Amino acid sequence: MKAVAGGVRKYWDALKEVNDPEFPISVVDMGLIYNIEKNGAALYVTMTFTAVSCACMDWIKEDIENRLLKEPEVKEVHIEVVWSPPWTVEMMSLKGRDKMRYWGVSSK
Repeated sequence: MKAVAGGVRKYWDALKEVNDPEFPISVVDMGLIYNIEKNGAALYVTMTFTAVSCACMDWIKEDIENRLLKEPEVKEVHIEVVWSPPWTVEMMSLKGRDKMRYWGVSSK
């Protein structure tokens, strides 16, 4: 997992509770979350998806927003979806790769 500044660590941990709808793997372990920044009561999440045609984009974004809004100090969540760098399996955590292998999906 990438290095995370202490002030936003709790939000990364919170997003470990948000699973990809297709696999029981968190959006963090899938490598979909690129960055989280906090400015006052607002969080700014930069993320991607596994494919431009991902049918679950709206669900995942809604789940991320709903989970982060459970934190009492968070009043706004802004999500920016980026496609560069493109998602690859190398962005997954070791835990995420292990779960994919468990489900029979290659994650070399």
